[in-house]
Amino acid sequence: MAALMHAKPVYVLNGPNLNLLGAREPHVYGHETLADVRRRAEAAASRVGLTLEFRQSNHEGQLIDWVHEARDKGAGLIVNAGGLTHTSIALLDALQAAELPVIEVHLSNIFRREPFRHHSYVSLAAKGVICGLGAKGYELAVEAMADVLAASAAKGGSAAAGKTTP
Repeated sequence: MAALMHAKPVYVLNGPNLNLLGAREPHVYGHETLADVRRRAEAAASRVGLTLEFRQSNHEGQLIDWVHEARDKGAGLIVNAGGLTHTSIALLDALQAAELPVIEVHLSNIFRREPFRHHSYVSLAAKGVICGLGAKGYELAVEAMADVLAASAAKGGSAAAGKTTP
């Protein structure tokens, strides 16, 4: 994978309760903290020539505001919306309006968990989904985003996932 120098950062947005990583249900989410996940993602970004805006909020509106900010200031979005993945149509609307490539990431395999976790609104806006690989999933998401952005740059076009109009 060739290093890509991109002027705009990739926003990595983390939703509710991800600030508790390492302490909350380590048998499900692992022992790494969100700071550990951030370090891994930033190291991956450095290897592929990207910069990250890595953020976490327990508030849906804050996440939506950051998606709106990324529309103008970001190259793409990597999103672990936590529990909002399964409930937030408003976040889906914001992701679709951003017209940026989105990669969804989850530490656990949401399809091996409770049935309500099997549905993701975020997936409807995402180019791809990585789940069940722990913190490594963030590294893979950064690498995948670099590939998406490089392919878009090579075509001279927008990297946004194919959006359809309702």
